[in-house]
Amino acid sequence: MRFSLFVHMERVSDGTSQKQLYDEMVELCQIADRGGMHAVWTGEHHGMDFTIAPNPFLNIADLANKTKNVRLGTGTIIAPFWHPIKLAGEAAMTDIITNGRLDLGIARGAYSFEYERLQPGLDAWGAGQRMRELIPAVKKLWEGDYAHEGEFWKFPSTTSSPLPLQQPHPPIWVAARDPNSHEFAVANGCNVQVTPLHFGDEEVEKLVGHFNAACEKFSDMKRPQIMLLRHTYVASSEDDAQIAADEVNSFYNYFGAWFKNERPVSRGMIKPLSKEEMAAHPFYTPEAMRKNNVIGMPEEVIGRLKAYEALGFNEYSFWIDTGMSFERKKASLERMIKHVMPAFQ
Repeated sequence: MRFSLFVHMERVSDGTSQKQLYDEMVELCQIADRGGMHAVWTGEHHGMDFTIAPNPFLNIADLANKTKNVRLGTGTIIAPFWHPIKLAGEAAMTDIITNGRLDLGIARGAYSFEYERLQPGLDAWGAGQRMRELIPAVKKLWEGDYAHEGEFWKFPSTTSSPLPLQQPHPPIWVAARDPNSHEFAVANGCNVQVTPLHFGDEEVEKLVGHFNAACEKFSDMKRPQIMLLRHTYVASSEDDAQIAADEVNSFYNYFGAWFKNERPVSRGMIKPLSKEEMAAHPFYTPEAMRKNNVIGMPEEVIGRLKAYEALGFNEYSFWIDTGMSFERKKASLERMIKHVMPAFQ
């Protein structure tokens, strides 16, 4: 099982400048590159300082000149916000700029906050339908002259300009949860990225079960890759692990508040949550975060990851967005590279 880094700029207060956050993100990516990680993933979000990522292709083009070996992935493009011709061309140009290091991750999106601003009236079902139309169209545009007559887009014969460097095209990854999404990905020759979010390993087993069932259903297709994305903290002590559990708990409280889309937002930041509000949450607790996410001393982390490897995951992505300080993120990532990854070589 190989390893990658999943990273964004993130903040819940204006105590750190956005330029500093970007510089810190780049440094984390360079640590991952020097440390032998397989890839770096960064996504797309809009109007949210919680996850500052308006166009991952910009970040990836910059990282291509600041790293040497890691593959550079979109984790993920939000399908309904892209026209097929625009996505095909920008992804292909990024593949050229990165000298063939691009992986293209695509999802339907998750936040109604973004839907109501970029596509008013859109819901998760409609976003998923757009993703199912978008991906085959992009692949056809990369093949050559292609005219499209779909539910959401229509255009005359067009070829992506430019064409991608990788042939037949960069690897495509679909963020999947429900069985239908897994089946769509496998049937269309796409790899799969899954995240159990704050849930425990029973959710991991359920997700890989959906993937295996889809592979069995479409056994005539080449078996794709599957990646597990999980919040991870490699601790220096048990006390350090408990601090991380508190920090990840705070992160998920803010994540949940953004997802519900009911709290006031000003200048890209959500109204701060009080300690009392976080303590009252029905299922986010530090204890649950310590148990469910991959938080612990290196030996504990290795044991968890060995179990994921045995389930058949090809890649484990270290989700470093946690609300903690840059220094703590950096120390955890360095411990991951030094003390955990060698157990899988």
